[in-house]
Amino acid sequence: MDQAEPSNPMDIPASAAPVAAARSPSAPAVDSPAASSARPSPRRRPAPSDRVSLAVAMTVGSVALLVLGLQPLMLGAMLEAGQVTLEGVGLVAMGEIVALGLGVLLGDQCLPLNRLPAMAAVAALAAAGLDLQTTALSGDLAIGLTRAAAGVAEGVMVWSTTGVIVRAAAPERTAGLFFVVQTLAQALMGLVLARVVLPMAGWTGAWQVLAAMAAAASLVALALPGSLAPLRERSTAVSMSFRWSRSRAWPLLVVFLQLSTLGAFWAYAEPLGTRAGFSPMAIQTLIAAGLLMQVMGGAAGTALVRRLPVRTTLLACSAVLGLSALGVCATAGDGHIGFAFLGAAFTFTWLFMLPFQMGLAFSVDPSGRVASLVPALQLFGSAFGPLMASLLVTGENVAPVPLVAAGFALLSALALVATRRRSAD
Repeated sequence: MDQAEPSNPMDIPASAAPVAAARSPSAPAVDSPAASSARPSPRRRPAPSDRVSLAVAMTVGSVALLVLGLQPLMLGAMLEAGQVTLEGVGLVAMGEIVALGLGVLLGDQCLPLNRLPAMAAVAALAAAGLDLQTTALSGDLAIGLTRAAAGVAEGVMVWSTTGVIVRAAAPERTAGLFFVVQTLAQALMGLVLARVVLPMAGWTGAWQVLAAMAAAASLVALALPGSLAPLRERSTAVSMSFRWSRSRAWPLLVVFLQLSTLGAFWAYAEPLGTRAGFSPMAIQTLIAAGLLMQVMGGAAGTALVRRLPVRTTLLACSAVLGLSALGVCATAGDGHIGFAFLGAAFTFTWLFMLPFQMGLAFSVDPSGRVASLVPALQLFGSAFGPLMASLLVTGENVAPVPLVAAGFALLSALALVATRRRSAD
């Protein structure tokens, strides 16, 4: 059955994506008769304008996704100040994540590609305004609705970033670089907020800083490409009219399930670490170290995505995530070393597999339409996993959480097997 799986995305004929947009993840960025051969010719270097566009897009997207990494800090500070309840924290966080995914879908389905800078700039200004509005509110409902509205605006910003990335010369590598950049941005901003802003200006000052970042991103967004060609018009080896099929939907299911695995486990990393015997300060340090492992994993995935078989690698990632989660079940009491090792494997795999998810999407749809929806499914999975885990958590007992994460990992592995079989068909 493996014969049906290309050893890497480069095995898709380059003629399927003759331009730098809408291509198989690793096809060359040339448009010549020679590009029709099964072995692609060397890719061109990105033009300076391409590099500027990618840098601008990554900046806009990183600002939009800052809130995902900062939610524990921001909502924790608001909880301490009595602005939200303990029950409301989870709902506010999940609502913004889901709305962010909906914003990506809104952009993909409804917004014009020939007004990309204006759309992204308006969305960034809206996000900035809603961040400021958050400082004047109190109560779960008011804050939840405001953060959900902000999530839609942030999702449109992410859509603008994704639109540029999927049209890059090597979109899977570019996506991997973006994942690393956004993680580093979250880490740096988290450090600034925790060490400087929150002690000096409290939770309102933190939201004001995020509002300023979003306002600055609105100016940066004006440097985005003036227009992007529709993906279906930039592929000559596929039908000009894109049609959904089961084979094209399965990769999105894989992405959703894998991110559900991550979300279910990571949302409860701190209580699971405490259960393993770590002090609160020690587990927070370990979680911070996990961020470094994510960056290392993202860098490795970006470097190896064109060298390793996509489906086999993602299957191995699902196995590592599932086994790591199951292993945590045995760390209760005094499992410091085991928990630290399993946590390192889990966080490394987290960002390592994301470029391969983009590669999987391009392997079933060289036009890039499926790949453009990957961020939305990643966000939905990140919200769905913790929701399912929360249904089995009673009081302080988080023992069922690793089992929920392992279950999602198993389902993602089964979905990957299904994608391979459909490719063979």
